[in-house]
Amino acid sequence: MNRPPAITHLTGSGQLGTITLDWKPVSWATVVDHYAVYVLKDGSYELAGKTVYPHFVHRGMGFTGVTRTYRVVTVDAAGNSSKPSATVAATNLTSVTISGLPVATVGTFDGKGSELALSPNGYASYPTRFPSDVDYRFGTSTPSADWSYLLPGPADKWAGSKNHKATLRFDLAAVPEKDLDLALWLIGSHASLAGTAVLTVNGTQVDRLTFANGATKGSTIADSTYPGSPLKPSYLERPLARDLFRQGQNVIELFKDNGSWIAYDAVGLFARK
Repeated sequence: MNRPPAITHLTGSGQLGTITLDWKPVSWATVVDHYAVYVLKDGSYELAGKTVYPHFVHRGMGFTGVTRTYRVVTVDAAGNSSKPSATVAATNLTSVTISGLPVATVGTFDGKGSELALSPNGYASYPTRFPSDVDYRFGTSTPSADWSYLLPGPADKWAGSKNHKATLRFDLAAVPEKDLDLALWLIGSHASLAGTAVLTVNGTQVDRLTFANGATKGSTIADSTYPGSPLKPSYLERPLARDLFRQGQNVIELFKDNGSWIAYDAVGLFARK
């Protein structure tokens, strides 16, 4: 058997819920059918997935950091396999929803959006249900009535082809001693136009958040956790400087002035332990 060449320069990096692998592909002289990615589990390697590209995202890693070891095998058009590559270890990130203490949250960080208003498929009612957009006060408002499962954007004709905003209000007894962390989890987003949104804290523009494109089905399906779910969840977590906050009422705003809708799993602000 003539083995195809093994891949080289395998690298791994961890994100929330995923580990991303990249490597140098074999030469074009080899007709590659696919690359097989293996992960070490219980003392032996099992297949994590196949790809035709020198890139692989291992999903479903959970939200507590765990180190995993990988290797990749080249499989050519004749079905011959290369020797395994050198191994690489990578660790997924621990979510602030696990490491932190909740300060103000909307929904449950569980891969589902069914507890939110209009879920799972009532998006067409957004203009009449939320004519002035979402304005939510933590501790008083309720997710099922006051926080829409979708935040539409200007590309959405059903929401008036205009910019939209989601506002979260909450009280602090004092200015926090440490920076806080924002968690914005999505069960899905538009497949090609997820776009961006401006993040503002107490009137100060902090960031322009870029959303990963999803699979569109998040507008009609509320659960990304069941086997075979067509949804493509994504996760944004970022620190917010303590001096952005004040004693008393605080306001976080998401201003969707670009692209199409995003579908929430949950949103929250977390204090560091």
